Amino acid sequence: MNPDKPDVTDPWITSADDWPLDLLLELKGATRIAVVIPARNEERTIGGVVRSILDELDVLADEVVVMDSLSSDSTARVAAAAGARVYSMSEVRPDLGIRAGKGEALWKSQFVTNTDVTAFIDADLTEWGPHFLRGVIGPLLADPQVQLCRGFYDRLLDVGGLVTLEGGRVTELVARPWLALFRPGLSGMVQPLAGEWAIRGTMLRSLSIPTGYGVEISTLLDVHARYGIRAIAQVDLGRRAHRHQNIHDLGAMAVEVLAAANRRRFPSGVTEVPHSAVLEDEEVSPHEVLLRSMGEDRQWAVRTIMTDERPPLDTVN
Repeated sequence: MNPDKPDVTDPWITSADDWPLDLLLELKGATRIAVVIPARNEERTIGGVVRSILDELDVLADEVVVMDSLSSDSTARVAAAAGARVYSMSEVRPDLGIRAGKGEALWKSQFVTNTDVTAFIDADLTEWGPHFLRGVIGPLLADPQVQLCRGFYDRLLDVGGLVTLEGGRVTELVARPWLALFRPGLSGMVQPLAGEWAIRGTMLRSLSIPTGYGVEISTLLDVHARYGIRAIAQVDLGRRAHRHQNIHDLGAMAVEVLAAANRRRFPSGVTEVPHSAVLEDEEVSPHEVLLRSMGEDRQWAVRTIMTDERPPLDTVN
């Protein structure tokens, strides 16, 4: 694909191949770039992810940071041994409280980095390459109008040894239908929930951040609401494989995505996620949703899902 920006209403799309390292170094100038990897119990994959980034992109990334999200395994030790700077979320501004969630890790990473562009990448990748980061960083270095770049790819799903391209179930069943209904101007986003993306530091610091899995949809909607489609780019990263979650965990993820999206549905301001009313004898906060699932024993299991958000970093002392 040609990296020249076309005059269309969909987000600017390029390929990772359009952004070779020598071009990015030429465009980088004095721009400081951080790579942030949120991780929770990813000791099997985090070392390889960090080493690949440092081996190939050390001259591009000024900081490579792993935010350990309260792991119970050796994620932090493995990441540090591979060469990353590692921070536990519990140790970063504990006076502001501690949440367990991907968005919380991304939000708190702002306290320990000082960069103009931040690129995020997931820690559980098994089929990927450092071109993922080259791809999402490139449009931000090439065009000052771009505030956010989101990756997309063929998502591999391994079902009993049969590999298909039907990964990204929450994306296809929740996020993209929601956008088609309520934000059709963003219906051209191939993978709005992709974990590989980059954003300008000034933009990120001005946004409220959901503490869980709503962070990708919230940043997309907020950037679009503020600057329009021209501020958003997409990059084709090829193929991606990672550890998949079970259907009940995906249900919880979907709740977090919908909660963040629904708060941004009305341009007049934030709307609260309604209280879960399925259990009248349960007390829940305005930022809790009770999700029930029935087990094989025909008993209900109740899961409390937090949908709260952190304020923009620019407003935090």
